[in-house]
Amino acid sequence: MAEQEYVSARLRLTRLLAHPGTSILGIVALTAITIMLALNANGYLVFILALFALNVVVGVGLNILLGLSGQISFGHVGFFAIGAYTTAIMVIAGFDYWLAFIVSGIISSFAGMLLAMPALRVAGPYLAMMTIAFAFIVEHAAIELRDLTGGHNGLMGFRSPEFAGRIFFETEVAIAAVLLAGVSLLLFLQLSRGRWGMAMRAVASSDVAAQSIGLNPFAIKTTAFVLSALLAGLAGALFTPLQLFISPGSFPFFQSILFLLAVIVGGTGRLLGPVIGSLIVVLLPEVLSGLAEYRLLIFGGIMMGVLLLAPKGIIGGLMGYLSAEDPTTAKASGKALGDFLSGLNENTGGLKVTDLGIKFGGVQAAKDVSFTAPSGRITSVIGPNGAGKTTVLNMISGFYKPDSGRIEMSEDIAGRPAWRTARAGIARTYQTTQLFEDLSVRENILIALGTGHLGWLLGRPPRDAQIALADDLLAFVGYKGPVARRSGDLPHVDKRLVEIARALATKPSVLLLDEPAAGLMHSDKEALSLLIRKIAEAGVAVVLVEHDMSMIMRISDEIIVLDAGVPIKTGAPSDVQNDPAVRRAYLGDSAYQGRERSKPWIRGGKKDVLSTRSLTAGYGAAAALDSLDMDVQPGEMVAVLGANGAGKSTMMRSLAGLHRPVSGAILLDMVPIEERPAHQIARAGLSLVPEGRQVFPLMSVRDNILMGAYNRTDLDAEAEIDRLLQRFPRLCDRIDAPAGVLSGGEQQMLAIARGLIANPRILLLDEPSLGLAPSIIAELYDVLADLRDEGVTVLLVDQMATLALAIADRAYVLESGQVVKSGTSVDLQKDASIEQAYLGAEVAAQ
Repeated sequence: MAEQEYVSARLRLTRLLAHPGTSILGIVALTAITIMLALNANGYLVFILALFALNVVVGVGLNILLGLSGQISFGHVGFFAIGAYTTAIMVIAGFDYWLAFIVSGIISSFAGMLLAMPALRVAGPYLAMMTIAFAFIVEHAAIELRDLTGGHNGLMGFRSPEFAGRIFFETEVAIAAVLLAGVSLLLFLQLSRGRWGMAMRAVASSDVAAQSIGLNPFAIKTTAFVLSALLAGLAGALFTPLQLFISPGSFPFFQSILFLLAVIVGGTGRLLGPVIGSLIVVLLPEVLSGLAEYRLLIFGGIMMGVLLLAPKGIIGGLMGYLSAEDPTTAKASGKALGDFLSGLNENTGGLKVTDLGIKFGGVQAAKDVSFTAPSGRITSVIGPNGAGKTTVLNMISGFYKPDSGRIEMSEDIAGRPAWRTARAGIARTYQTTQLFEDLSVRENILIALGTGHLGWLLGRPPRDAQIALADDLLAFVGYKGPVARRSGDLPHVDKRLVEIARALATKPSVLLLDEPAAGLMHSDKEALSLLIRKIAEAGVAVVLVEHDMSMIMRISDEIIVLDAGVPIKTGAPSDVQNDPAVRRAYLGDSAYQGRERSKPWIRGGKKDVLSTRSLTAGYGAAAALDSLDMDVQPGEMVAVLGANGAGKSTMMRSLAGLHRPVSGAILLDMVPIEERPAHQIARAGLSLVPEGRQVFPLMSVRDNILMGAYNRTDLDAEAEIDRLLQRFPRLCDRIDAPAGVLSGGEQQMLAIARGLIANPRILLLDEPSLGLAPSIIAELYDVLADLRDEGVTVLLVDQMATLALAIADRAYVLESGQVVKSGTSVDLQKDASIEQAYLGAEVAAQ
């Protein structure tokens, strides 16, 4: 009972603190108290209070930039100096101080916009370096423009501000600074609660997802930079009459670090973060002033201690300790949803794609892709790994600009940026969910309403009607959890549902779903199938990319099959299932016969090199592998087959230690290794050749191969490299070339050579034929047959079942993470269940 009362008390406190009236009252009270202190303090304390208030103003600006939009700046002392110098120069020239104050803010804002335009095209340390360079430019401009700024000598002798006939001395300037700080906090409160604040946090969380709901990240980040520079410039304008003398030495680069530190220590994104941070940054050094040379040492130690104990800042740490999650769920009335769905039915025409094509370098990723996705129907795009499915979705949604073709709704939208494509009526989800993780579930939906149209900068928070619609959409997709929960904390299935609800909130004509069932359990897939059908029935043209073939065949109205970026079949599910070209694309070209062993492989009497026992692994709540039992004996080549999403790559990553299993055992030479890190597993004798080759592109072919022998102490490097080059003669002429310039086939040969030089107990090959030309595949598989005959133990994963079965001794067939069939390659080549695993429901007899 006591614990329930404690949680209830925390919840009441959370709701109280979240209420805007509480924040406004707190800001007014804090401002009034600080003004009273300034009115009753001596001269030096008044000066310190004024500095504290000015730091708060700059800190609020940085809080908009860092705490809301996620952009970092080490150059804000430059905006501070621009505001101070502009004011000083104009006042000396005879202009009124308050006019100079306004112009200082305008010029600082303009400088912020100019800096943002190039700076926001980079990220991370490059953005930080550009802002540092900006601070140095301002500092040296103040030194070199002597006729304007006074150079090293600085500026002084300007008049004090006046208002209503009263001259501003130190106390009045301090009060003005405190009032500006209070207004800045109110500005931040209104901004953060409104659509612009949510948009800034959305862009900080995921640029990609922000564009998919119609937000323009560049414009939003630039706005944050402009607001931040405005507040820094206004603070600098008040610093001038407070200091009565300014010079380049008044604006050291170290001050930028302190501005930023105040925000981080107080708590980025928190209303009172800059206040608490400024108290520490401004007042703490004064408290320690008696310690002379030890002052900065102690100050730095305290800062490090605060950041270690409260990485989210002091306010963030306190809120995490005191607050509780609001358990309120979506209050669905259905009234708002009815009008919304009626609006979807008005979106007629669907989508028409004509001759779409794109190249990356010399690789043709998609060519002559054409299809129509009518409103109210589900059009699926399928194909094996590397077929170009996601590439097509990226072109349709504006993330890739096609080299050729048309994407038509009411007009041709090919080549538009993603945020404009979203505003035209195309919404999408992603293979890996792209929620705005620091926003709540409800906020994810609210920010999508309006499809990027944010309104006035300081507009009202979402209205009750919008909240009701957001809750109705969450109920429509089947989300039942708390709407105030941070979306990054959701289980996998709920993330999928919220992402679909957010896409629907843009009121799309076309909805692109990229592998929405990935990682879901069977019951969740059934519910998702019903949801997709409901969305289509509401009038949306649904374009679905999915690897669960049973689901595809069950709910699709029409299917387009891609292979190597080229459409090979368009038709109804039954026609697609029985098409020979589709079966070849998924199962491989049966023309490759492979080379049989000179003597049949006979199992028995040997200890397994590698085995799994009830191996379960997954992502979130869904199991990608479910109680997998498998074994490989010395000298044996075993294939693992299955459609995309069957769990093959998860199995390989788990075996290699790159993904920690949930339960079960992995035995290498009968020794458990499931708890070991990847480097120890490699050292024990398991060598992975990963999907996609993963060569080191800037290193030479020779050095790439030698990296595979990192753990060997008995290496005769030249002799072993020569043997590998005899096996892969294509690499001979490229031995000293960077691996990044090799063709795909050559990179795959290099990756296998790198795995072989480790002299492993077992070699794991993950999708070695992916993306290779047929002639290269045949050459590569002949090499794998040689390795088999030489007694190399191999576990092979390849989606091309006929290729793998042509050289393997045995095979396992996976479906939804479980072994559904196993046996010798000869038996499985004749087994129709292989086609069923790859193409969904039972294939009609030919």
